[in-house]
Amino acid sequence: MGSWGKTLIGVPRGTILISACLIGVNCRYDGRQKIDRGLLTRLKGQGLLPVCPEQLGGLPTPRPPARLIGGDGFMVLQGMARVLTVETERDVTSAFLKGAEQCAYLAGILGVNRCILKARSPSCGLGPVTGVTAARLITAGYEVVAVD
Repeated sequence: MGSWGKTLIGVPRGTILISACLIGVNCRYDGRQKIDRGLLTRLKGQGLLPVCPEQLGGLPTPRPPARLIGGDGFMVLQGMARVLTVETERDVTSAFLKGAEQCAYLAGILGVNRCILKARSPSCGLGPVTGVTAARLITAGYEVVAVD
């Protein structure tokens, strides 16, 4: 079987899907990152798949901040809640759903077994309000944790 049993397109099996802003990518809504050096130290040597669901959904960086309206990410997945920009109340629900689907798709084809997401995000947050991508990954059966 060779190395193909352990990797797919150069990505090691057991890869961790991680919010790209946590590893230093300037992809947050404000164009910044939220690097967590302690987390990077703990994850050293492990395969990481950095993602920004909002960028994968087609939103630019920087972009207006957004918030969940009418429920959490699980309710957005069910069509019972929406995601709106804070100031102009532009509906960006479809971009958030597309980004969440892209993350779940990548996790599936690349053999992800765990997801580490940015807390307090309408995409990646996890409890008390769960974001759209976090909800999508949880419903797909992935272990999801959120960090500040």
